[in-house]
Amino acid sequence: MTIPRTYAPRTLWDHSDEAECRRAGRAIEVVGQRWAPGVLLALARGAERFTEIAASVDGISARMLTVRLKQLETAKLVERTVIPTTPVSVRYRLTPRGTDLIAAIRPIADYLQRWPDVGTDPPE
Repeated sequence: MTIPRTYAPRTLWDHSDEAECRRAGRAIEVVGQRWAPGVLLALARGAERFTEIAASVDGISARMLTVRLKQLETAKLVERTVIPTTPVSVRYRLTPRGTDLIAAIRPIADYLQRWPDVGTDPPE
């Protein structure tokens, strides 16, 4: 089976060295963490405030949302801006790096919509 070259730069398909594999693995680890894709997609859909993101990601706890936002900020995918008002307001947004990553996550989300049984446990 030939993999179409439309999804990655030509050099990635032609040759991957150990360093490229490690980089790809780290990137997949970040977005593969539970709730991370949902948080990123919520931000891509326009959510900016903590409560808006939480409302967009069904089932995520406030604690887990805080952890994921910090991890995504550390990975330079999300930017946190504190607005000095009373009370203090915090806004989140995707960085350019995060916006580029959405282009890779959207096809996976579309795939999961088409194949809803992917990732479910097989019957015992």
